[in-house]
Amino acid sequence: MKPDTERLHKVVYEIVRAIPRGRVLTYGIIARLTGWPNHARLVGHIMKGAGIEPNLPCHRVLAASGRPSPTFPEQRALLEAEGVRFKDNGCVDMKRYLWEIVGT
Repeated sequence: MKPDTERLHKVVYEIVRAIPRGRVLTYGIIARLTGWPNHARLVGHIMKGAGIEPNLPCHRVLAASGRPSPTFPEQRALLEAEGVRFKDNGCVDMKRYLWEIVGT
């Protein structure tokens, strides 16, 4: 069964808007929160097109490894401005900055 992509966009955007400053989530966690746990890539696609959404902190969404998007060069600076620190390998320390949501 395929997800209703219009509804999925709305739910993804609601989740991303709720991510607190200085915290991050992954595409996979967002997919699970939407009820479509096997659609992390679709969440990534939605986030790639999110530039048109005002007030959407899409810079707070990362790969599970904590790696920022190679197509979003401003992402690191935006996260660092919120106090998020990166490890020597260029990834966010997910143990420290991952937003802990009950049930994820």
